[in-house]
Amino acid sequence: MHELGVVFHVIDQIEELAEENKLTEVSTVTLQLGEVSAVIPEYLVDCWNWAVKKHEIMKECKLNIEKIHAVTYCEDCKETYATVEHGKTCPHCGSEHTYLVTGNEFLIKEIEAC
Repeated sequence: MHELGVVFHVIDQIEELAEENKLTEVSTVTLQLGEVSAVIPEYLVDCWNWAVKKHEIMKECKLNIEKIHAVTYCEDCKETYATVEHGKTCPHCGSEHTYLVTGNEFLIKEIEAC
């Protein structure tokens, strides 16, 4: 389960920011998670709830997840489409000359702290 490693990485980054900014408590973290990022939101939340209890500054920290939809662009017809629904093949023209535009992200969007 790589979600636990991802959670530890996010916690490390937040603790560094907290130290730099002399924060005493982090209450909420909002992550943006791409639809095809290979991170399972439910596992991420479970790992988060377990891991934050081990970090004094984040003991009660809540995790919010914002989903970023996967969108693919077709180089032949210049259209975009929903990646999960159609995969690599463009539903507009049938081309496979496509690439992912959004949906693979994993970003810390916002941190609420004291």
